[in-house]
Amino acid sequence: MKDGMYPNPNTIHPIAGYDKEIYVKPTITNPSIIVGEFTYIADSEFESHVSHLYPWNDDRLIIGKFCQIAAGVEFVMNGANHQMNAISTFPFYTLEGWDMAPPALSDLPLKGDTIIGNDVWIGQNAVILPGVHIGNGAIIGANSVVGSHVDDYTIVVGNPAKVLRKRFDDEMIALLLQFQWWDKSVNEINSLIPVLTCGDLEQARAELKKRLNG
Repeated sequence: MKDGMYPNPNTIHPIAGYDKEIYVKPTITNPSIIVGEFTYIADSEFESHVSHLYPWNDDRLIIGKFCQIAAGVEFVMNGANHQMNAISTFPFYTLEGWDMAPPALSDLPLKGDTIIGNDVWIGQNAVILPGVHIGNGAIIGANSVVGSHVDDYTIVVGNPAKVLRKRFDDEMIALLLQFQWWDKSVNEINSLIPVLTCGDLEQARAELKKRLNG
């Protein structure tokens, strides 16, 4: 505990007296948005950052635990897509007076659920496009536009987002994916903070191996 406080995933404002950072999960009202515990956004609300999420497309936004979402981030869902296999992309069927029935879903470029892993840092004003999967521990650079899948513990930047580098070597990534610290209890995570925040990666590697083998 810090200052006599115990981490509570159902708290909306985890910083006393400050309403521009919230834990997202307890604020969600849309059943097509699923967010894990302790994921936060640097804003006073979340759902306006998710655009074009319409129930008839049957897609979902799924975000893991302990993600850090900066101000201005937007999740663009499948409803933003227009028919692309015909001469015109104009959505006549959505507007009054035009004699067009909605196209079959098979004629629309629907890309499925957008899935964000655990402990993902999404930088300011980044845009996540429909159907993207972002792996655990990834970092998305500020102002990036992400239209392709991002591997675990990978840093991507730019428009379109390109891989800058892996955060760790393959062994360390495998250890972290096996350890899954984000699924442990609050008490366990509190005890792990010296490992999770250690700048000496070899020391952290040794401790992870010890805990996995212990």
